[in-house]
Amino acid sequence: MLGVAKNATPDDIKKAYKKLALQYHPDRHVNDSEADKKAAEDKFKEAAEAYEVLSDPQKRQRYDQFGFAGMGGAGGFSAENIDLSDIFSHFGDLFESWGMGSSSGGGFSSFFGGSGGGQRVRRGNNLRVKVKVTLEEVATGVEKKIKVRKAVACPHCHGTGSADGVMNTCPTCKGKGRVTRMRQSIFGQMQQVEICPDCEGEGKVITTPCPHCHGEGVVRDEEVITIQIPAGVAEGMELTIPSKGNAAPRGGIPGNLLVLIEEEQHPDLVREGNDLVYNLLLSVPTATLGGQIEVPTLQGKVKVPISAGTQPGRVLRLRGKGLPQIDGYGRKIAQGDLLINISVYIPEKLTKEEKEWMTRFQQSPNAAPSGYHDKRSFFKNLFG
Repeated sequence: MLGVAKNATPDDIKKAYKKLALQYHPDRHVNDSEADKKAAEDKFKEAAEAYEVLSDPQKRQRYDQFGFAGMGGAGGFSAENIDLSDIFSHFGDLFESWGMGSSSGGGFSSFFGGSGGGQRVRRGNNLRVKVKVTLEEVATGVEKKIKVRKAVACPHCHGTGSADGVMNTCPTCKGKGRVTRMRQSIFGQMQQVEICPDCEGEGKVITTPCPHCHGEGVVRDEEVITIQIPAGVAEGMELTIPSKGNAAPRGGIPGNLLVLIEEEQHPDLVREGNDLVYNLLLSVPTATLGGQIEVPTLQGKVKVPISAGTQPGRVLRLRGKGLPQIDGYGRKIAQGDLLINISVYIPEKLTKEEKEWMTRFQQSPNAAPSGYHDKRSFFKNLFG
């Protein structure tokens, strides 16, 4: 897309992007046909996408190794997935330094079929919260209600920012949200479209601002939000709740609520992927004679048989007693297991009678592994 070699330096990548951005920038295609504008838009978006990936060392490494699949794509790039306003917000400093217009995006979206005939639609900021879940909740999924303090639509003006509900067409831009100016550039005299300074791109102005929100249409308040947390989530996973972030000024698009998952430590079980691990400490008699013990699971305690002569380090597996693995459609595709790691407790203090028992048992041929006594005699003769 940028026409650079795989070993291109960051400066090479930046120069290649600058060249394409200058070639396909909206300022240079104001008077083109709609088809040519669309073609320029796609090229402009593709160049920005390529630059965003290759200018980030981690993304570039993933792309070098996996191609588009490493970027989360399906093997190809689609310019339809990129918003011009996002490009200008990310790389606005580059455009300004190259003399290519304001980072605010001015009327750029109007050149390429932006909504509302070029009127600016405000968007609220995203919010990020942390939510703790137990392993029991991870196993089944859970609904949680959280209280969030955020920007909400002003209840007095219903988010319009107008005290009387009246919104008048901006006389400066005639409701378009943008104004056209002529300027001198390195390419000669060029036509530049900018956000209207009077209505800030909205195409409408308020004559009587709401006294409660001062014309912004939003106030700070608390809201109780219900979150559906699916089964199988993990520590560090982030869920997106659309339109539950900060409200946007004057009826714009609300931001999203980003929910960061934190797992609470279980008193007995440790998570390893979709499996659960329980460390079981057996007594010497139980490990020797066998028996039956209870182990905790997320569904309650279960009895597990212990074979006679169970050795430390042995692992028992309870099928299906772990956590579910969920696909992107919310369907369970696998179920983890419960792994029981067995250790044997060696008492540190013994009574006189217990020592006598252990001494008599020590003399038994079954008290040590096969061949142990022969090895002990060999080393005793060798070292005296």
